[in-house]
Amino acid sequence: MKYLALVYYDEQKMSAMSEKDWHALNRECLACGENLRASSIMIGGEALQTTDTATTVRVRDGKVTITDGPFAETKEQLAGFYMLEARDLNEAIQAASKIPPGRYGCVEVRPVRELDPALFEAR
Repeated sequence: MKYLALVYYDEQKMSAMSEKDWHALNRECLACGENLRASSIMIGGEALQTTDTATTVRVRDGKVTITDGPFAETKEQLAGFYMLEARDLNEAIQAASKIPPGRYGCVEVRPVRELDPALFEAR
């Protein structure tokens, strides 16, 4: 089953890290990804740019509205994601517990909702 591990942390606290500590954390993240890929649990993932680069898109009554910045103000911001393929939630949690930024914020693990192919055939 697929699980998405969403990595959150406080961008202000992370930007206050020394350059040396920031680079060390990023090297740790790369090594974590390599280890998870080698064990065939990680099937994808990326780090995200900071929220000041975000654009939020809404569509209401056919009208598109674009807002600079994230959807909502929060204490922790979405920093990246890992797409996992795990036997069950316990294995996904074990993998997510190895994601280094979890020490600074949190990692939310959510099952991926598979869409029913029959829905597409009905068209």
